[in-house]
Amino acid sequence: MKMKTAPRLPPARLVVVGISLAAGIGAAVLASGSKPPDVIIAKDPVSTIVVAAGPLEYGTTLTGDNVNEVPWESSIFPEGAFKLKADLLKDGARAALTSMNRNEPVLSSRITGPNQPASLAALAEPGMRAVSIRVDEARGVAGFVRMGDRVNVILTWSDSRDKPRSSHADVLLQGVKVLATGQIANDRQDHPTVVPTVTVEVSTEQAQKLILAESVGTLSLVLRQAGDAEIEAVRRITLADIGESEPAAAPAPPPAPSRVAEVWIYRGDTEPNIYRDIYREPYRQAR
Repeated sequence: MKMKTAPRLPPARLVVVGISLAAGIGAAVLASGSKPPDVIIAKDPVSTIVVAAGPLEYGTTLTGDNVNEVPWESSIFPEGAFKLKADLLKDGARAALTSMNRNEPVLSSRITGPNQPASLAALAEPGMRAVSIRVDEARGVAGFVRMGDRVNVILTWSDSRDKPRSSHADVLLQGVKVLATGQIANDRQDHPTVVPTVTVEVSTEQAQKLILAESVGTLSLVLRQAGDAEIEAVRRITLADIGESEPAAAPAPPPAPSRVAEVWIYRGDTEPNIYRDIYREPYRQAR
């Protein structure tokens, strides 16, 4: 019985097969020597942080329903933040002192203490006081002053000790914090609001200055740039600084006419003692 032999491949096809084998071997060699791909492993959260579950307005009481715990992967934890809802609520009810957006961290500086109502007293820093000053549309920066802004307070007044009276503008306080405008304690007002009063945070001595200044002149607010805490060197501004001349002083009264008075005193037969003095009559203004 004869064995059948396999048909021989044409030379051109053998060349193609050889090139394919060589390419495959080369790819395998390169793959074996290359760096393996990096494997991305999900990291566990470092901690959790308490955030607002939804928009919170000023005065809202915080509960387990309107705050959430979310993962916090940074090793840097915000100052005054809470890791757990239990830490936030364990000592009693707290209320929001400012508006907060959804997923915004709840910070101790933006909420009341345990069982403390939301009020201006809670907004003031330790050792500071809240005092209200009267303003109008012009003196209140057209309603653009909002809670949390910093302002300078300028006093415009006339000094009765000056003859004649002259007008001055003095920078009374610099960089004071606005706690509320009118009866609005909201740092996220949608529109400018003209209010009759603005409440600011000051020390006891500064509060005394503001109250006294309101009785002698007019107070105006100057809005400062956000983050500007520099205390400027200031001076008094007078009418001369704006191109106006100071009122002329009243002419001095003419000197009163004078007379010499003599007093002769006799003692027995001795020579008299004579005393002389200058007497000025009171000045009478001509009518």
